[in-house]
Amino acid sequence: MSDVQNVLFIMADQLRADHLSCYGHPYLRTPSLDALAARGARFDRAFVNSGVCGPSRMSYYTGRYPSRHGATWNRVPLSVNEITLGEYLAGQGRELALAGKTHIIPDKAGMERLAIDGSSELGVLLSRGGFAELDRYDGHHTPGDESGYPAFLRRHGYDSADPWTDYVIAAVDAGGQVVSGWNMRNAHLPARVAEPHSETAYMTDQALDFMKRRGSQPWVLHLSYVKPHWPYMAPDPYHKLYTPDQCLPVRRNREELETAHPVVAAYRQQEESVSFSTDECVRVVRPAYQGLIRQLDDHLGRLFDYMEGAGLMKNTLIVFTADHGDFLGDHWLGEKELFYDTVQRVPFIVMDPSAAADATRGRALDDMVESVDLVPTVLRALGTPGPGHRLEGRELQTLLHGRDAATPWRDCVYSELDYSFRQARVLCGKTPQNARAWSVRTDRWRYVYWLDEREQLFDLHADPDEYQDLGASSAHAEARLALRQRLLEWMLRGKRRTTISDKAVEKGTNAHKRAGVYFGQW
Repeated sequence: MSDVQNVLFIMADQLRADHLSCYGHPYLRTPSLDALAARGARFDRAFVNSGVCGPSRMSYYTGRYPSRHGATWNRVPLSVNEITLGEYLAGQGRELALAGKTHIIPDKAGMERLAIDGSSELGVLLSRGGFAELDRYDGHHTPGDESGYPAFLRRHGYDSADPWTDYVIAAVDAGGQVVSGWNMRNAHLPARVAEPHSETAYMTDQALDFMKRRGSQPWVLHLSYVKPHWPYMAPDPYHKLYTPDQCLPVRRNREELETAHPVVAAYRQQEESVSFSTDECVRVVRPAYQGLIRQLDDHLGRLFDYMEGAGLMKNTLIVFTADHGDFLGDHWLGEKELFYDTVQRVPFIVMDPSAAADATRGRALDDMVESVDLVPTVLRALGTPGPGHRLEGRELQTLLHGRDAATPWRDCVYSELDYSFRQARVLCGKTPQNARAWSVRTDRWRYVYWLDEREQLFDLHADPDEYQDLGASSAHAEARLALRQRLLEWMLRGKRRTTISDKAVEKGTNAHKRAGVYFGQW
């Protein structure tokens, strides 16, 4: 009998690993997440499989890499042929509830081809990515009918046809004018919305209400916050908790500009990077970003306190992570996407209540883990075996329950980028078919293979900040060749035979005579 009755999968949007105190931030205090790490385990080398929201999340939800699940950017639908965690659980009589963001884009063309009624039970399940939506709020644009947040705001006196735009991401400047959080120059101002009515507070309330309704009934919940993603508008008092001097120093140097890879140089011409290349933007935005993280931690403390009092900490597997990081001016870049640890490395905390996890409780683990590990980990915790012919991740219980030295684990991680939708593609003269890149990161190296462009290589031992690109260095040709070969082998080993299980293949091996086929006899 498993010790795990419930699962709480928490995701923050665009949260850097180095912006939690348990990961070493010298000023930003995150006591709730620190406490969760102390009663669970903290993975110090956790990486996403894409630095873009949509494909990263689809890897978390399917246990498969972007080039396999196919949703390679935010506007790309997840194929009806892919199976998500919600569908796996539904097949076992469980429901995966959602409070917050998913970035799921329904495969309407695929459903039409299969004559699946979008309003049917199956159609709704597929269009929502397998989630039972308590309140879906993808953020960064006016919430739609899938969220109760606009109505909630109006009930609390925010009289507007679009209270999100007019209050949640708006502020009042020194001249008394209402200004927009879309302009990052305003990030130092408090949002017009009161803190208890903010996005983070609201979604925490949704999770609490859900847990209270469930009582002692088992549940699985994906609690997915839209912060600290832009617009970087924090409500009072979180907008003023930190000063620029209490932020991490921006990591960039002039050599990066002089020897820039063509695609990276193109990314630096995009508006967000032009803005973040100025010291003023960095000094205005980073304190607000930190305030949003502290607000998130405070509300998680509220959630964890309830769970403690309700006895849920004893039987709930809790996973906390992010879909990617945020450059915030590092490497002369804004946003995310590219292959630097600033974006690719994320916080990953797991609190497994089972006795077997006592072996690593309170420890920081150095093993490399990936987004694709989430699904097999949850399925194992709930006693539901995952389909090995589909899932490309690994069960983290192998590490959490005390791995011996003889048990192998991965020594590298992989990530992908489809930049077809970005201005950088146009600036580089690429088509939607060759605006692609793949990366492999080992303990020492970060290697990037770009279609129709030169490679990139960083020596993480000699250059941990990834300033010096060795992609054209003749002295490192052998290292690039070895990593290119590793990337090729990973691609060739991808799990693409998804319509039949390995067990069925084994059963059908050399079985032609049992099927009445006698070819080759003399």
